[in-house]
Amino acid sequence: MGPLSGLRVVELAGQGPGPYCGMMLADLGCDVVVIDRPSDAARADTTKPATNLFMRGKRSIALDLKVAADNELLLSVLDEADIFIDPFRPGVCERLGIGPDIVCERNPRMIYGRMTGFGQDGPLAQAAGHDIDYIALSGALWILGRDGQKPTPPINLVGDFAGGGLMLAMGIAAAAFERSVSGRGQVIDAAMVDGAALVAAPFFPATASGYWGPRGTNHIDTGAHFYEVYECADGAYVALGAIEPQFYAELLAKLGLSPDDFPQWDRVQWPALKQRLSDIFIAQTRDHWCTVLEGSEACFAPVLSPAEASKHPHNVARGTFVEINGVTLPGPAPRFSRTVSSAGAPSHAGTHTDLARRGELWAQRP
Repeated sequence: MGPLSGLRVVELAGQGPGPYCGMMLADLGCDVVVIDRPSDAARADTTKPATNLFMRGKRSIALDLKVAADNELLLSVLDEADIFIDPFRPGVCERLGIGPDIVCERNPRMIYGRMTGFGQDGPLAQAAGHDIDYIALSGALWILGRDGQKPTPPINLVGDFAGGGLMLAMGIAAAAFERSVSGRGQVIDAAMVDGAALVAAPFFPATASGYWGPRGTNHIDTGAHFYEVYECADGAYVALGAIEPQFYAELLAKLGLSPDDFPQWDRVQWPALKQRLSDIFIAQTRDHWCTVLEGSEACFAPVLSPAEASKHPHNVARGTFVEINGVTLPGPAPRFSRTVSSAGAPSHAGTHTDLARRGELWAQRP
């Protein structure tokens, strides 16, 4: 059982960061119950195994929270829970009668986690948005991209998942630890703008001091030839990250290049050196370069697709990926020596509704 085993979590169905947070809590041992909509439960094809990544290790009950009886059932479930995940805009749960003023009064030990883009207060609290907007406002998007190009959104990794779901999961774990001392719950305001800014924290002082220059011109944002992605003869790619001098020297030695011809920190020469490395890597296949460089001190790795990553010998040896109901997924992280995490099978929407209506939800954890 994982390190958070014994904690009961109720998660309102949402998108992206809320379910991602709940998934990690389930991996860590929490008993997570998702409140799905009856319409989603009606559409579920229960003749096939559930495969939703975000539902792994979770159970589901379908409730219409605009119906008084279902609303009261949810409150009774929350009375015996430890954690509540609210993924809605500020005020939505209050209008439904399940805001922290009601839930936490009924259950003073409740850890009420609120996941929003702009936070519970401030001029934009009620504004609509997505990951790209939150990371733009946080300052994180400005630093991402190549030289001379507009900022490049890294899909929704920085706002939704790193600055959102991961940050809320950390906050919930911290609040659970504090509750073990105080005996009291609390409300967590997890805003993706705040989280994305924190993820990008090192680059704020670096930019202010002048150490960090315009996007795409620095040593770890593809400005340098030794920290870059290169295309190979077969159309595949490899990644280099040879920052430290000893690693850079290893890279040059493996490629048969002279340090005199490839000065590492002469920034004026970086574009030309990048072109020379491009010409070298495009001449051979990715497999060739893996034979030459992989596992060495050159800080090299092949750029793998998700399908390829699950089959790489290192990931296979570590069990980095797991298969659940025929779908290959990343397994739980990080790893614990005693309280081992595990990725459970997902549930269809509404699978455990009858159990909840009988008042047996928490008594029959799978």
